[in-house]
Amino acid sequence: MTGKRARHFRVLRSYKTLYLMMLPAIIYYIVYRYVPMYGVVIAFKDYNILEGIVNSPWADPWYKHFQVFYESPYFSELLVNTFLISVYKLIFGMFPPLALAILLNECRVRWFKSAIQTLSYMPHFLSWVIIYGICLMLLSENSGILNRWIVESGGRSIPFLTSTDWFRSVLVGSEIWQHTGWSAIIYLAAMAGIDPTLYEAARVDGASRLRMIWHITLPGIRNVIVLLLILKLGSVLDAGFEQIYIFYNVQVYPVADILDTWVFRTGLEQLNFSLASAVGLFKSAICLILVLGSNALAKKWGQGIW
Repeated sequence: MTGKRARHFRVLRSYKTLYLMMLPAIIYYIVYRYVPMYGVVIAFKDYNILEGIVNSPWADPWYKHFQVFYESPYFSELLVNTFLISVYKLIFGMFPPLALAILLNECRVRWFKSAIQTLSYMPHFLSWVIIYGICLMLLSENSGILNRWIVESGGRSIPFLTSTDWFRSVLVGSEIWQHTGWSAIIYLAAMAGIDPTLYEAARVDGASRLRMIWHITLPGIRNVIVLLLILKLGSVLDAGFEQIYIFYNVQVYPVADILDTWVFRTGLEQLNFSLASAVGLFKSAICLILVLGSNALAKKWGQGIW
């Protein structure tokens, strides 16, 4: 045992510079990720901000706040909205970055590739307030550019931002526009790691570009695709609070109100912190189950992340 410890200490000393570089990140996660986990206890208490977490009385029964949320008339509507918006974003937002990365990888004109890549990931740095302003100019029922074109063409204006039929499409479309270019960077980095001799051998054998994409490029980044899918499944109940809070209005509550927005209005604006924590813990538990389940499924294909 002593020899093993001495060997471990020698390894630590040999990599001490790297461990020192890791120290700020470790401290960050301890302070801002792990220490605040203690606050989860208020989900099981009748929390009073003046009494603090320790002195606040325990809820009776312990699942009181979970029961309040479950018996809320909005429970099923919130879950359905959150799940549907997240799944729509996952399904429709997964392929555009992959397709863009493949197209950029196949592009042989360097300046054109760089220009398209720069333009595509610039929206990632725009806040949702700015993106909402752009959508308002394009989709407003009265003054939007798109609706003006529709009216001038003889049609009727469409209330994209206030219609329950269109609002989810606006959310998904704006999400895809903002993140497609940025997400494509990950796939491009994975493609850069594929052995170029595989393409040369395929070219000698007479394979077309489509064949090389299908048999070399996609299998070469399969691990990355599975990894990103597992990570996205872990946040499937995070439908995008900032985006929806800025975009939505009373008219689209039936299709746009999600867990996070309901918690913000009911839990935080009314200072019901215990209820807000209970719903947050409920979300986290479901996300953990989804991550574990998706990873177990991916392991059967030899692609798990742990």
